[in-house]
Amino acid sequence: MSPSHPVAQRRQFPTVRHFAHLVFLLPVAGTLVRLVELNSELCWRVAPATAALGLLYMAGPARWDRFGAAGRPVWLWTLVLLWAWTSWEIPVPLAFAYTWLAVPLAVLALRMPGRGVTVATVGAITAGLLASLVRIDGVDADVLGPPLAALGATVVLYRSQQRLNSQLESTRGELANRQREAGRLAERARIARDLHDTLAQELAGSRMLLQAAERDWQRNPDAALRQVRAVSQALGAHLEETRSIISDLTPPALERDDLETALRGLCTRLQSATTAPHVAFRAEGAPHLLPTERAVTLLRVAQGLLANAREHARATHVHVTLTHGDGWAAVEVRDNGRGFDQRIAQPVSPNRGFGLVAARERLSSLGGTLTVDSTPGHGTSVRAVLPVADRDLVGAS
Repeated sequence: MSPSHPVAQRRQFPTVRHFAHLVFLLPVAGTLVRLVELNSELCWRVAPATAALGLLYMAGPARWDRFGAAGRPVWLWTLVLLWAWTSWEIPVPLAFAYTWLAVPLAVLALRMPGRGVTVATVGAITAGLLASLVRIDGVDADVLGPPLAALGATVVLYRSQQRLNSQLESTRGELANRQREAGRLAERARIARDLHDTLAQELAGSRMLLQAAERDWQRNPDAALRQVRAVSQALGAHLEETRSIISDLTPPALERDDLETALRGLCTRLQSATTAPHVAFRAEGAPHLLPTERAVTLLRVAQGLLANAREHARATHVHVTLTHGDGWAAVEVRDNGRGFDQRIAQPVSPNRGFGLVAARERLSSLGGTLTVDSTPGHGTSVRAVLPVADRDLVGAS
């Protein structure tokens, strides 16, 4: 466990977390036992320093936060100096195993903040290791090779790991930025769909009513007055819907009633306008409560489809059907308008908004489907189907 990364340490399993400490403490404890067993004057002179080395090492993780940035290098250098002295003074039969403590000491040095401290400490450890090995058996490649190779491999592997960790953090940061950008674009698309299915379509309908009222103002003032009143009522509903979109809340109609009542009220409002087509509504199947998000989706899709039938299809009759099935709900909007050729791809234009593309995207995000059946001159039928979930039920207590 690295003292410099306490958060990462808590995420590791205890055996892994303590493994680096055991690599250091077990040889120290074993050497201390052997020194006591030898029971010589030299051993008793080195034994206290060996015990102090183990205790000082354990103090590092325990008091790491209290050491601070200035105290940690002092703690490490004290460890290195104490290890170097005991490595030089310890009896030769015990010295070779003791020199291997250079490897965990090098790991500690590599984990220290500051490149200068790391380089200086690793250099001092390497010099101390080399001196101890030469003292043991002179310049012998078989003796010098393994410990020095292990020390060098530790430095290289740790540096490689640091580079990989840096690249991983960079990749994570880039991924997080892309996820935030995708979320921002998705939110923009959601707001655009809501505005298209509600405010934009309803304002277009209100504009048509006002144009009709202007034409009837002289020859049929009663009809013009009814149209103006219908626009006034509609603008109140538009304002309520706009506030709902801004607050990202459930549409007001669904806050008060269930989906069937909200759709029936929508059809009634459209029917009250003199220039609107005849709108008929019916519900089929045993009604059941829908999750809020899914009820909102079906209501928004129905609003967009009714606006298309009124504004673009030039229909005189529109039939809206809400069907409750086993684990699903569907809204079908069928009109007798001019229809269109489904084989011809029609790009989204600023005047037409998002239309069927937006409805299909909205439904697809919740696992739903949109089926369109249209023939030029024979009307259009659009069916939106969503599976039903059992959470956040609209109208549930």
